[in-house]
Amino acid sequence: MKYQPIPDYHMHTPRCNHAVGEVREYAEMAIQRGLQEIGMSDHSPMPGGFDAAWRMDLNELPDYLREVESVRDEFAAKLTVRVGLEADFHPGTEEDVQMMIDGYAWDYVMGSVHYIGDWAFDNPDEEVRWEQINIEDAYCDYFDLVARSAATGMFDSIGHPDLIKKFGQRAPAGSKRVDKAESLMLEAVKASESVLEISSAGLRKPVGEIYPHSRIVKKAAAMGVPFCFGSDAHAPVEVGHGMDACLDVLQSYGVREVVAFEKRQRRMIGIREIR
Repeated sequence: MKYQPIPDYHMHTPRCNHAVGEVREYAEMAIQRGLQEIGMSDHSPMPGGFDAAWRMDLNELPDYLREVESVRDEFAAKLTVRVGLEADFHPGTEEDVQMMIDGYAWDYVMGSVHYIGDWAFDNPDEEVRWEQINIEDAYCDYFDLVARSAATGMFDSIGHPDLIKKFGQRAPAGSKRVDKAESLMLEAVKASESVLEISSAGLRKPVGEIYPHSRIVKKAAAMGVPFCFGSDAHAPVEVGHGMDACLDVLQSYGVREVVAFEKRQRRMIGIREIR
């Protein structure tokens, strides 16, 4: 590892129906890899059965909290474990999601967009719909939703901010519409005082690239938008994956600190190379 490990704030449990491993296993892997802090952030329940196959049910939430709290307390002497949640932004569900957020003393809540209308654009089962839509429109619609998610003020961080590229479909090179949509998204993140996640998950996806694109990192860094790191681990072996690659990108654009969370309050951690 080139850098001192920083917190990894994006990892899941089997309750989301597409991850494996107990919270204890994620914590043990973090210690093995030299991390001092992690955060669990499983996919939140959503009202009306929205996207039920890819997230925990509301009746599983208490068990999720008990498991994370138990590991947090057991490992306290050797690893800081934060209690987080990845909550979807889907227009029309804000009131229910806010009630869920208000119901627990989270360390952080990550906002993510996985749907454009009724289209789960990052679901492999719905990838075929890319052949039926205008890619430039999809990118603009996606960034508009991410901007709207930030503008709600509900979230502490914005997860994988250009997830739309997951399967490798690219907006037209030099698209002024997409450039404007990206910029408006970043302006919303800045205005909301939320944090942008830099995620290594894209390195494990067909796109083979960090979220967000270095172009977006450059814009955000110039605006003073802060970052946090997430591996989006869906298995213990993925904890901390790609951390150095993400820190290389941040460093290349002059970012010298990342955010850590506790009780929805932020502190800054310096990015330090191991000498």
